[in-house]
Amino acid sequence: MEHNYYAHYSRSIERALANLEVTQAGGHLLSQQEGFNLACSMAVRVRDDDGMLYFCGNGASAAMASHMALDWLKNSGVKAACFNDIASLTAYGNDTCYDNVFALPLKRLGRATDVLITTSSSGNSPNVLAALTQAKASGIRTITFSGLGDKNKSRAIGDLNFFIPCRTYGIAECAHQILLHAWLDQFMGIEEWTNPSK
Repeated sequence: MEHNYYAHYSRSIERALANLEVTQAGGHLLSQQEGFNLACSMAVRVRDDDGMLYFCGNGASAAMASHMALDWLKNSGVKAACFNDIASLTAYGNDTCYDNVFALPLKRLGRATDVLITTSSSGNSPNVLAALTQAKASGIRTITFSGLGDKNKSRAIGDLNFFIPCRTYGIAECAHQILLHAWLDQFMGIEEWTNPSK
């Protein structure tokens, strides 16, 4: 029998998304829909308080941070930004250490009306953990997207945590992009399944 890689891959993504675990601080388990409802409520509060959504991540997650900050800012009516500017990353990394590339700008710019959103496939990236720690010190609420190990450190720190149980980085990254878009689309009331076919 021919091995159908794509069928296995698509089922792996489907299984990872179906098994999404959402928790609040302290490990309190929410239903998946409760998690998205709470994330949308946090975004409404940011909008109403004239706050900011700050996104950060490394590698593919950095690309997602840029993408989602742009989509929120352009489409949703909520202010958003990310910390991926090359001058900022290299300056903070060179002058202090790479662990501080997100935490230091967040310390300078962040306010209690803001929300920090972190994406990390492992949930253990030191610079992401430093940003989450800084957010807590500054009274900034946090949403984390993580995967792989269920005992990862991001998940233990965040106020609202979306964890994808999977074994590989590709599945974690694909699933995180879907979750991030699902959050924005729910906030904006976009429903693929109710749009008439073109």
